[in-house]
Amino acid sequence: MMKISVFGLGYVGAVSCACFAKLGNQVIGVDVSELKINLINSGKSPIVEKDLDEYIEEGINKGAISATNDVEKAVHNSDISIVCVGTPSQINGNIDLTYIYRVCSEIAEAIKTKDGFHTVVIRSTVVPGTIQQCVNIIEDVSGKKHDVDFGVASNPEFLRESTAIEDFWHPPYTVIGTLCQKSEKQLTELYSSIEAPIFTLKPEESEMIKYANNNFHAVKVTFANEIGNICKELGVDGQKVMEVVSSDDKLNLSPYYMKPGFAFGGSCLPKDVRGLNYRAKTLDLKTPLLSSLMNSNSYQVERGLQMIYKTGKRKIGFLGFAFKAGTDDLRESPIVEIIETLLGKGYDLSLYDSNILLSRLMGKNKDYLTGHIPHINRVLKDSVEKVVEESDVIVFGNKSEEFKQALETIPEHKTIIDLVRIDKSRTTKDNYVGICW
Repeated sequence: MMKISVFGLGYVGAVSCACFAKLGNQVIGVDVSELKINLINSGKSPIVEKDLDEYIEEGINKGAISATNDVEKAVHNSDISIVCVGTPSQINGNIDLTYIYRVCSEIAEAIKTKDGFHTVVIRSTVVPGTIQQCVNIIEDVSGKKHDVDFGVASNPEFLRESTAIEDFWHPPYTVIGTLCQKSEKQLTELYSSIEAPIFTLKPEESEMIKYANNNFHAVKVTFANEIGNICKELGVDGQKVMEVVSSDDKLNLSPYYMKPGFAFGGSCLPKDVRGLNYRAKTLDLKTPLLSSLMNSNSYQVERGLQMIYKTGKRKIGFLGFAFKAGTDDLRESPIVEIIETLLGKGYDLSLYDSNILLSRLMGKNKDYLTGHIPHINRVLKDSVEKVVEESDVIVFGNKSEEFKQALETIPEHKTIIDLVRIDKSRTTKDNYVGICW
């Protein structure tokens, strides 16, 4: 059994109190509202949520739940404080973290006079960097040291209104973001009986998860609506279409296309995005999401170019310039677009891709290449080593296995720009720069 204090008895806090008590823990709810405190202490829920009244009543009857406005009492009688206060939007859309920082300051005052280690968990939705600021506040106010006297962790919730208790017991995963091993161990133990994978991350990664999730949900709703609008005008049942689209868990609802990196290209995606957007226009339909795809893709190409420009170097090597490894398809390859731009600006380029051999290129591929890189013979090299030798900056353009092997051979004085995450263990540091990592 763990002793837990939950700060904020709104939607997330009330559900968390009830469910953590159901797990066999001793839980103290903390709020400034006397009404919420009295409701909890009388065995009633402060919100409408399926089964929550029964959970709270059971917890009160067993002596597993209590509620108070006394912060010091709550902190001194718990090992973990879980912060569930609101983070509303400001007029400009920015998140208001006033309540988070205020509660952390109040908890810190209590930690100042408490013996023993205490963990503070931010369960509210907060922007990356908030955990570090909370650490700073608690250290300043309490006079104690993070990872010695206390720990701070991010632990985002995934509770939907009307199904919150079911979601608590069956989450997609549990995310714990902390730099404190003791806090990580406590939270791992706390969630050990919940059947869901546990991801232990850096605090900033954990803080970003909820935003990524909710924005992805918003994208899916908007996408389905825009497809549905087009279907309706064409006399097609949009729900039938999306039902089949959603049944594909190999590509559509899968990790396959969910890897941040470089722009898309090839013979299908750009053509079909343009084609559907044109059809929507002829139907007098607005498709803000679908219409933004090509612009967003072009921006990713521009980011790649800016990374090269910022090196200040003129000798640039490219390892891989087909639009993905294992193919010689060059049509609308974003790497070719970068190469074409750099050539136009007078950069000295060296290119290598084992799948791009002029003697084998035929038809549209050959036309595309010679049309965009007319002096291809001058810049095309016959080995990885030649490109590395002749370049000050080496750009990884696809994930060919031979390029992975070459990564470790590149001298430290040469800059590596990775557009495809050739090595998952690396993030931007020293002479290595990743486009999204």
